[in-house]
Amino acid sequence: MNLSATEQRLYEALSELEVVDAHEHLPPEAVRVASRVDVFTLFSHYTRTDFISAGLAPQDYERMIDPEEPLAERWQLFAPYWERIRFGSYARPALIAVREFYGQEDITEDNYEEISARMQAANKPGIYHRILREKCRIRVALTQCGRTDVDRDLLVPLMPIDYYANVRSAEEIQQRASDLGERVSSLEDYLTVIEKGVAKWKSEGAVGLKMASREYGPADRGEAGAIFRRLLERGTDHLPESNPLRAFLLHQILDLAAREELVVAVHAGMWGDFRTLAPGHFIPIAMQHPQTRFDLYHMGMPYVREAGVIGKNFPNVWLNLCWSHIISPKMTCAALDEWMDLVPLNKIIAFGGDYSKPVEKVYGHLLMAREDIAKVLAGRVEEGLLSEEQAVKIGRQWFYENPQELYRLELPAVPSPNSNPRYRKRLPGGLPKGGKVRG
Repeated sequence: MNLSATEQRLYEALSELEVVDAHEHLPPEAVRVASRVDVFTLFSHYTRTDFISAGLAPQDYERMIDPEEPLAERWQLFAPYWERIRFGSYARPALIAVREFYGQEDITEDNYEEISARMQAANKPGIYHRILREKCRIRVALTQCGRTDVDRDLLVPLMPIDYYANVRSAEEIQQRASDLGERVSSLEDYLTVIEKGVAKWKSEGAVGLKMASREYGPADRGEAGAIFRRLLERGTDHLPESNPLRAFLLHQILDLAAREELVVAVHAGMWGDFRTLAPGHFIPIAMQHPQTRFDLYHMGMPYVREAGVIGKNFPNVWLNLCWSHIISPKMTCAALDEWMDLVPLNKIIAFGGDYSKPVEKVYGHLLMAREDIAKVLAGRVEEGLLSEEQAVKIGRQWFYENPQELYRLELPAVPSPNSNPRYRKRLPGGLPKGGKVRG
């Protein structure tokens, strides 16, 4: 991508910064290493939406990413639809990955087998460190993989609130209790289980919990207790998505998060019927739990202005750009530029790759994030609103300091952009001539 001179200088300065990756779904490295991988692994995440939207049948998509199916047959499924989605922002991290890690400029009929062979050869212990720490300069990545047994030097877990809040049967309730050496005969017993379970997660390194921005309905303790008793008596119940028990338990856990000093991450916007996940549904929750710190995800896309105003108005809400850069760089840049007018700088978090199996794509997403941040900050510099040194300092806040402070991560101190010559050399008078952002 061609950048202006100012954008290029800022991009290169931002590329020197260490990063707190504020949202992934990466499992323990052993899970990835034990998997068979090939070129189609790079399309096993969000590009699913684009392939199916472009016309690929869901069952054919599942065959396409299944490593047990013949590679050549899967290429035949892939090729026609690849031409329909390859210029979208979901696809770009895959192309960056094959170039940076596997030595190919494109994915074609002539090289897909070679890319696959190189991927499998590289799929060995140390792959996370090589990609995340060495290539991306990621100090830690916050991951949501449903478990806490991860490499704590590199991955830091968040756990799902719905594991405890969205119970639908007596079997689920007793299983949650049994895992902690407890037995449940009342709602009060189950609240004790929740407290014990969340404390266990924290002791195992979790720094936050995860929920979604939905209309949860009223949280009436009496109704919640009646539903809970029916579950214990009947074994199960046909509960709607929003119900008083789920709402009551959610609010109890949000208060518990404040006491345990755990951040609550909130999915907002993009996914399925995104109207049901609009960030506006989250406003009453933020108001009812002023001591709980919330990390509002994905810029609330497409409700980016609504999310910005929430971040402005509520001191307990931060705004996270995770996923946003690959949904739409243009929407991300436009919204972030507006947010600079709206939101205190300490409330914005620049990056989360939001990937699981294809760890290679974290690098491509991060490259795109650096481009977006450089463009927005360069615009402010060119308008005379910032100096370039101030712009790099803001970038450091967004990529490192803000997520570190929000999640209270115990990380080594990093140099100030103004004191480290590696940053200063990128600013006017010190930038080496030549060199463009590729990809």
